[in-house]
Amino acid sequence: MIGLRVASLVALAIWVGGLAALGFVAAPAVFNTLETSDPAGGRALAGLVFGAVLYRFQYVALGLAAILIILFILRALLGPRPLRMAWRMWTLAAMIVMTAAALFFVSPRIDRIRAEVPGPIAALPDSDARKAEFGRLHGFSTALVLVTLAGGIALIWMEAGDS
Repeated sequence: MIGLRVASLVALAIWVGGLAALGFVAAPAVFNTLETSDPAGGRALAGLVFGAVLYRFQYVALGLAAILIILFILRALLGPRPLRMAWRMWTLAAMIVMTAAALFFVSPRIDRIRAEVPGPIAALPDSDARKAEFGRLHGFSTALVLVTLAGGIALIWMEAGDS
């Protein structure tokens, strides 16, 4: 049982740590570096680079989610059922839904807008509907990642509290 619990914590740490590293370290570094090196097009390039990295990480996150489902089920079947198991499963399910929504619905819409616009989205006039839609989608994507991160922290807290 301890091995399954440790494996759960490791999977959660990779998922939560990856999201935190991407959002709080990689994104600012990529945007600052590329904007500084190319003031005209660096922001657009940074968006493409970071979007590609986040897109790939979301597949990793879904793989970790599958591992966590298996680990949670094994723990419930093999030993004493962990405390707040229903909360853990609902939290994990919500994290999966948010990750899948970002990956399969929000990211493709953002990519479609990028493909429609011949230059940087920031260069569009504020009255352009595509710029407004891009801003809404970006904000929604950020919210999905932050709520997923909060859910992961809550799961780590629950897992760490088991005895």
